[in-house]
Amino acid sequence: MNKFTSLFAVATALLLGNQCIAQSRVVQSFNDDWKFYKANNSTFFTDFENGQKYFESQSQWTKLEVWEDVTLPHTYNRTDMQTDRNFFEGKAVYTKTFSVDAASKDKRTFIKFEGVGAIAKLYINDNFIGEHKGGYSMFTYEITNSVNYDKPNTITVIADNASRKDIIPINQFLFPVYGGIYRPVHLITTNKTSFVVTDRAAPGIQIRQQNVSAKNADIEVSAKLETKEKTAQAAELWVEIRDYDGKLVQTEKQPVKISPQGVTYVKQAVKMKSPRLWDGIRDPYLYSVTAKIMSGGKELDAVKQPLGVRKVEINGGQNVLLNGKPYPMYGVCRHQDREGFGSALSFAQHKEDMLMIKEMGATTIRLAHYQQSPEIYSLADTLGFLTWAEIPFVNRVSYYENDNAKQQMTELVKQNMNHPSIYIWGVHNEVYSKTADEQVPVLSRELNDIAKTLDPDRYTVAVTGYNVVDRQENLTTDVQGINHYFGWYGGKIEDLGPWAKKVQQDFPGYKIMLSEYGADGNMDIGQEELKMPDNVVSGKSFPENYQTETHIQQWAAIQQNPIIVASYVWNMFEFAVPAWNRGGVNARNLKGLVSFDRKRKKDSFYWYKANWNPEPMIYLANRRDNERTKAQGKVQVFSNLKDVKLEVNGKSYTAKQGVNDKHWVVEQVDLKQGQNTIVAVGKDGSKELRDEMVWNLK
Repeated sequence: MNKFTSLFAVATALLLGNQCIAQSRVVQSFNDDWKFYKANNSTFFTDFENGQKYFESQSQWTKLEVWEDVTLPHTYNRTDMQTDRNFFEGKAVYTKTFSVDAASKDKRTFIKFEGVGAIAKLYINDNFIGEHKGGYSMFTYEITNSVNYDKPNTITVIADNASRKDIIPINQFLFPVYGGIYRPVHLITTNKTSFVVTDRAAPGIQIRQQNVSAKNADIEVSAKLETKEKTAQAAELWVEIRDYDGKLVQTEKQPVKISPQGVTYVKQAVKMKSPRLWDGIRDPYLYSVTAKIMSGGKELDAVKQPLGVRKVEINGGQNVLLNGKPYPMYGVCRHQDREGFGSALSFAQHKEDMLMIKEMGATTIRLAHYQQSPEIYSLADTLGFLTWAEIPFVNRVSYYENDNAKQQMTELVKQNMNHPSIYIWGVHNEVYSKTADEQVPVLSRELNDIAKTLDPDRYTVAVTGYNVVDRQENLTTDVQGINHYFGWYGGKIEDLGPWAKKVQQDFPGYKIMLSEYGADGNMDIGQEELKMPDNVVSGKSFPENYQTETHIQQWAAIQQNPIIVASYVWNMFEFAVPAWNRGGVNARNLKGLVSFDRKRKKDSFYWYKANWNPEPMIYLANRRDNERTKAQGKVQVFSNLKDVKLEVNGKSYTAKQGVNDKHWVVEQVDLKQGQNTIVAVGKDGSKELRDEMVWNLK
């Protein structure tokens, strides 16, 4: 088993957790044999949701020929939201017949959804169980008293992705809210005495770590326990810490008395000596924490969570420290959708995304603009990416979303705070007010308080789309994020550097991150000259070379300005935007460094790989600007080698360094009529690395 196979095995084990450690709790996949009906019929849903029988019984209407057999994850917008603004937005129904093991009759049964876009109404055997509002967080319902243990059961889920002013995000303008049960579902069985399962779908234990160093670490495990037995249950809480290989490192035990009334709260302190630290991409070492409820030598319940022992510090105007050492914050943003699949992605597709980010050399990820799959957080733990997690309070405000924003903030933190990769919670992105007394700053302070109350040890961040640090909506959180596209939505490419210097002068010591920057680039549009598109909002031609130049210059400026303690390229991957028609591709944001289908990498991808990934490489840029009209042209090479040479039709040129030591340039090479072969050569010790491209001179 190679290193990465082993790492992903650990990630999968931690993700599935309770399936892998004991039969006291059983977690079963609940993704097969569903039927789906996209009924654009308000009467159907109105009657069903009111508890009336639109047909005589569920068993009859499930026999309709309109039903489609599906396997989860599934979205009903996997293509239409990627085509244009004429997509289906509304309700659809999912149903499934299932049985519950008769041996579970004296146990408890729950159903857990990892994500339904965007509102889910749940029915078991025609009984309404509950409604969840929000398309990105997990939710769990107990169905113990609604299922039959001696005959088949029917589950029905009505999914609705219509925009609503009381549920964030309130529109579909910046990204699509795909409809459907687009993440996996699990059936969970526990004993009557267990860790709490229904606390906003949190894992039942929360891990807090303080005073972390290579010598010691104070770990605190907070557990929520409950029993449905009639009398108080005398038990023990065991907390076991195991190393990466599964070897038991430490066990702590304490007696507990679990009340049949309410919830029993227990805390267990663990003093780790000489822990191996989770050190980001340098060494993403994972322990695991297994908490058990034991009684009379019998395990009543157990939950397993990752433990990465680490300490993150942000020094405003200087750097980010991980375990006391400077950590390079080479960042990208990531949306969760993919061409032809929408948001209904497999673990293999999530893994492919994360490995591509690793290949480029990134060290940190902003997961924009919503809670993403638990698989993504587990992969971030395993690969060592410091991760920014946020809620979809984004783009517009309605003044009706306060309650839902607070709900989603609570869910995000409770569900994910055990992931060591997460270092910061995001409360909003590009929402504005006229004064500091209005909704956005007031709600932002409340969201910040939720995050800091639930998780006092992590940072919080809010993001503005203006390049102004002290706007009235800003400074409600620990860190200020700035989204600004110098040279795209205003100004010139080279404006980023002077802006950063002015910020350093006016706000020394502030914790400031460039949370988005970049430009659109269409790989299918070549351009010999470097020229900004005439209109970046409605223009139909966004040549790739302008995007490449943006990233060349702006990464060099970021390197030179430590006031920007972290930066995040927008975006790692192209993604769908149904309302847009820009740059030559409808319904697409073209700012990604990789194509929507993940099959092609842009020049900018290799620019960052040369700067961020120490593996020796050499790459000729502007290879798609291959139709030339001038007999001389500029050639750029991206390489982390110490010496780079260039040959054009056999003629040698010495490349000079450009904006930094990864940028090699020959300002003028001679071209001949017809085909011109351009070769870049560099050496890594005795090994020669080469790249080749062809330009055609008319």
